[in-house]
Amino acid sequence: MGSMLKHKDHFHGSDLEKIEEIYHVKKGDITSFSANVNPLGISFRLKSALSEQLDVITTYPDREYTALRQCIADYVDTRPENIIVGNGSTELISLFIQIRHPKKAMILGPTYSEYEREISLGGGMTVYYPLREEQDFLVNVEDLCDRLNDSLDFLVLCNPNNPTSSAITKRDMRRILDTCMEHGIFVMVDETYVEFAPDVQTISSAGLTNDYDNLIVLRGTSKFFAAPGLRLGYAITGNIDLIREINTRKNPWTINSLAELAGRLMLTDTEYIERTRNLIGREREHLCKILDSWDTVKYYKPYGNFILVKILKAKADAGLVFDHCIRQGMMIRNCSSFPFLDSRFIRFCVMQPEQNARLLGALREIL
Repeated sequence: MGSMLKHKDHFHGSDLEKIEEIYHVKKGDITSFSANVNPLGISFRLKSALSEQLDVITTYPDREYTALRQCIADYVDTRPENIIVGNGSTELISLFIQIRHPKKAMILGPTYSEYEREISLGGGMTVYYPLREEQDFLVNVEDLCDRLNDSLDFLVLCNPNNPTSSAITKRDMRRILDTCMEHGIFVMVDETYVEFAPDVQTISSAGLTNDYDNLIVLRGTSKFFAAPGLRLGYAITGNIDLIREINTRKNPWTINSLAELAGRLMLTDTEYIERTRNLIGREREHLCKILDSWDTVKYYKPYGNFILVKILKAKADAGLVFDHCIRQGMMIRNCSSFPFLDSRFIRFCVMQPEQNARLLGALREIL
């Protein structure tokens, strides 16, 4: 039983080498419940089509990415001129923040740390609007709108939110956007996980980009399409000046020709999209049903492909549970490094049925 980890050691889903070193579990033997990636892996159709068309790397991609942008526009139901493509949504977040140059931003937390990092790199300051545990981390829209004022110029929302898996409906988003319009606040909505939501239409803000020019919506292919190494992200906005400026600053050919082709194949692979949605929907429901019957935990209604769980058992905490699971080759996320969460919160994503059963077994042993 190696030593327990010191509090400061937190692992990102990609830190498997560190884990290997500390726990002596081979990284190939670890199932990552912390990466939030589609357990189906990339689609079979994509695999065979890409291997047959490897020759695309002998030519430059179209600088305008016309076909890809048309394909994304069809997928999210907007106009191709509202689409900007980038090398992962991370590139677009940072480009966008460099251009808008927010001086004072509000971020709904707890959430992904990248937003704050980019804002402070650009010399801006950040205030957090805390999602409250006693409200199950659901945003109180009235209260949020009361807190928005002229001193803010930027609002960041992750929807569904990581790590809480909570979501804001499109109706509430309109209310937020209207208030932001009054105060001259630009809104960035990160929809990395929206395709996993039970009903994408009621949550996605993509369609609102036609009505609001203070809105940019970010999406990627890392999680839903299981392709984090492809680095293909895109943004949707109705703000033509912003699009022009991002395109002026962006390196030409920021997306390689394989990623360009893969993107077009993925987004039209309706069979894979359906299979993913069915698997995640079914398994998420099943996991929640089981957790409902335990009195040692509380979970928060998930809209993403992952579940935030609070440990209610007196002598257990996230470090202990992480430790117990990793020794059995399963990696969950200890959430104590997120703002507003303490060492009683863990997060894990929905995997294949047999993997989920194994995780529940390990959790049952310790909780």
